[in-house]
Order: sequence, then C-alpha cells, then structure tokens
Amino acid sequence: MSNTTAENEAKPPTQSEIMVKKAAFASFLGNFIEWFDYASYSYLAVIIAKVFFGSDDPTLDLLSTFAVFALSFILRPIGAVVWGNLGDKKGRRWALSMSILLMSGATFLIGCLPPAASIGMLAPLGLLVLRMVQGFSASGEYAGAATFIAEYAPIEKRGMLVSLVPASTATGLLLGSLSVTGMHAVLSSEQIETWGWRIPFLLAGPLGLITRYIRVHLEDSPVYVEMLAETTRPNEIVKQPIREIFTHYRRPLLISFGVASLNAVGFYVVLTYLPTYMIEVVKMPKDESYLATTITLVVYVFAIFAAGHISDIFGRKKMLIAACIGFIVLSLPAFILLGTSGFWMIVLIETVLCIVLTINDGTLATYLTETFPTNVRYSGFALSFNLANAIFGGTAPFICTWLIKVTDSSLAPAGYLIVVSSAALVAMIMSHEHSGTDLRDVPESDHAIQDRADVI
Repeated sequence: MSNTTAENEAKPPTQSEIMVKKAAFASFLGNFIEWFDYASYSYLAVIIAKVFFGSDDPTLDLLSTFAVFALSFILRPIGAVVWGNLGDKKGRRWALSMSILLMSGATFLIGCLPPAASIGMLAPLGLLVLRMVQGFSASGEYAGAATFIAEYAPIEKRGMLVSLVPASTATGLLLGSLSVTGMHAVLSSEQIETWGWRIPFLLAGPLGLITRYIRVHLEDSPVYVEMLAETTRPNEIVKQPIREIFTHYRRPLLISFGVASLNAVGFYVVLTYLPTYMIEVVKMPKDESYLATTITLVVYVFAIFAAGHISDIFGRKKMLIAACIGFIVLSLPAFILLGTSGFWMIVLIETVLCIVLTINDGTLATYLTETFPTNVRYSGFALSFNLANAIFGGTAPFICTWLIKVTDSSLAPAGYLIVVSSAALVAMIMSHEHSGTDLRDVPESDHAIQDRADVI
C-alpha cells in the first residue's frame, strides 16, 4: 500500500463532513419520532377505537378513529404556511427546533389521555385536539428535515442523503410495527387496551427533548447562511414566502402537489392502512398481519436508500414517472391476490407495493428541494407536500374503509390508487428536471426576478 493511499484512508473527516452527518442524524431522529407515533396510531387503530369510542358498532368506531386521523391533517396546510414562513425567514434550524417540541409534547399527552369509559366524550375530543396539534407541528418536520439535509449535502449524493428523511419515516413505521407486534406477543388484549397502547406515545417525550437539544446546537444550512450573507438589499429577503409562492411559483406548486398526492395516498394505504385492511377485510390474524408489515418495512428501509442513490444517477423525473406507472399497473392485481393468498405470498405482494412506493418516496423529497429556490424552498416544499397529505394522505384510510363499505368490494382501494397515480403521472410529465443542479442555482421565476428589479 502506498503512502498516499494510507494517508487518504487515515485522513480525518472535514468539518463540513462532520456537519453533514450531524444534520442528517438530527433530521432523521426528529422525523422518526413523528412517524413512530403515526405508525402506532394506525397499527393500534382497532384498540384506540375501543378505548376512545367504544360503541356497539366496531366498524363505526374504526371509521371514527380514522376520521380523527384524517381531521388531524386539516391543520397541515396552515402549519405549512407558518413553518415555511419561519423556516425561510428565521432559518431551518430554528423552525425544526420548535416543531419537534410541539410534536413530541402532543404525542406524549395522547399517552396520558383517560379512556371514554372514564371521561366520556372528552376522551375523543382530547384525542382530536392533540392530533391536530401534531398535524400542525408535523407539517414543518418532513419539509424542514429534507430541506436541511439537501442544503448540506454534496450535489452528487443529494438524493441518497435526503432519502434519510423517508428512511426515518420507514424506520418509525418499522419500530411502531415491532412495538405493536411485541405487545401482542407479551400482553393480553385487556392489558393492551388498559395501558399497553400508551407506551409508544409516552416514549415521544424524552426522545423529543433529545432531538431538540441536538438541533439547537447545530449551525444552519450553508446554502441558507450563504443566501443571507449575500443579501445586500432588504427587498431580496422574501417577507411573505407563501404569497411569493402563489404569485410567482404556481406552476411548480401545482406539479409538486400532484406528484406528492401519489406519495400521500401510496404511503398511507400501503404502509399504515394495509395492516388494518388485512385484519378487518381479509380476516388475517392480527399477529400475522403485523408480522407481514414488519418484514415488508425492513425491505422498505433498505430499498429507500437504493431509490435515493439511483435517483442521483438517472434523475428524479424518471424515477417518479416509473413509480406512477408501477402503481397503475400493479395495484389491482396486488389487491386481488391479497384476498386469496397465504402468508408468504401476502408478504411478497406487500413488498412489491412497498418497492414501488420507495421509487416515489425515496425521490420525492429531493425533487421538491430542487424545485424551489432557496428564499422560498422551505415554504414551497412544505405547502405542496402538506396540501397533498391533508387532502389525500390523512383521508386515505377513511376513504378506503368507506369505499369498501359503499361498493361492497375489497378491491376499492386499488381503484383509488390507480386514479391518483394517473393524475400524478400527468403532473410529472409536465415537470422539469433539476437533478445535479447546485441548490444555489435553482432558478427563480422570471416574474419574481422582474419584481425585484422593479423595486430596485
């Protein structure tokens, strides 16, 4: 081995590399907490329905539980406006440090709520309020984490590094699935309904404080800091980023919303609704349903990094179009087979759907960071992503349950996936490719540039 090779191998990481790792870890952990909670809520939906509603109609209770899940997304667009505005004006780090406090605090308090048997209607009302606080705070978490990492990452590794954000989502779901599977293995149904369901929510308290501490001690992203350093005129800082988005970036906002809609529906149908679907519709035993989801999520975590890396090679647009086509072609056959197959075939089917989802999920966050310039990036990402999740994501379990009920067909969720995938495909065909572009060079709209020139 040559001296040069030995020196390169022994070369310590640069300060920039250290900061990238810290930013990635802080973003991963915060997003993990958020989705661990969402997974726990979805996988414990049948239990939560009994604890907080407890009527004589299990289907009505389940619909009520999913309705609370959906209503919690109403505040996401409002949160996107608030957090996007703060993230673009006060910095990515500041917004992320505040959002994690609200998110983890609300999650912890859900674990403290008394059941409906003790306080009646105050129980579901308290659940709804806390879920809406979660929705408000979560609207800044995913967009902020992805923006933070993207603005730190080297251009050639941006897709792979930003894929840490959806990977943290999958890890949260995986740990949520494992915790629920473990509870069903060691606790009785009575113990789970009495106190066991609270454990995942209570864990958010200390984890949130740890994440907050890490984020407070980070520097803001270099792209954002550089933008501030180069700002010499007050009018160059966008005072109202959301107004700027609606005034000058309507087309990229609409396209981003379209492709994010498939991510929202695909994510919540494949990763959070399917366990309930398998239990309630296919009549699969609970332990088998959760085990199938756990196995699938392990594959998903690894596949998401592969998708991010491949997007660095082939570009975001091709990947996102491929995901649209995959769902259009495979959704109906998958749901047909889910109702007629044994355990391992079900695992295979869920895995195939998850891999198609990773092609979208592992690429979307990077695509959105490359769509908007630095001065409105957080706002553009947060608004398009959270509008899609508010309209299509949070409602997906409810709509799927409702469609099955009114159509009397277990294949209704597949039709829903196909319709949304087709709309997303149209949006992606209209999009532009910015892979390999320095985020400092993502172009502003011609109208925005002209407006700044007019002010000057």
